[in-house]
Amino acid sequence: MTVHGLLLAAGAGTRMGQPKALVRDPDGTSWLARSVDALVDGGCETVTVVLGAAVDDALPLLPDAVAVVVAADWAEGMAASLRAGLAALPAGPDAVVVSLVDLPDVDGRVVRRVASAADAGTLARAAYAGVPGHPVLLGRDHWSGVAATATGDAGARDYLRGREVTLVECGDLATGRDVDRPPAD
Repeated sequence: MTVHGLLLAAGAGTRMGQPKALVRDPDGTSWLARSVDALVDGGCETVTVVLGAAVDDALPLLPDAVAVVVAADWAEGMAASLRAGLAALPAGPDAVVVSLVDLPDVDGRVVRRVASAADAGTLARAAYAGVPGHPVLLGRDHWSGVAATATGDAGARDYLRGREVTLVECGDLATGRDVDRPPAD
């Protein structure tokens, strides 16, 4: 099975005070680069990054080996980024692991565990202490349906609701919490 990585990093990060694609940890680690590394280390053969806000500032933070797509309508929410990313995927992969740039403790081990469920008909997602989270694995058979139903900031949520989705417990590896605000001083 071939698995592609799709990183959604297009938003303006209003609550963060800057686009999350530009955030760095106190040690200087770029969230964007770390998120790409997690997908690659997790076994994704190729990676596509969706950018929107601050494209020119984010591009230098990316390794040369990733494909970049710009979601022109990124301000509409995560669904716009997801649709742009799915439309840009190459023809070969059987599945895509969709991750978000604001998951600082999700690493290659989490991605690998979720990707291990991959096939063209699979829907799977990481769970943390039984609570569904990201990354999400979408088998190729679901890409068009996800794109057709993705609206606002819900991403694939509406499509996944009511379908058989394999939860892959990853709470022993990470919290899976997204970070929406800068740390308090």
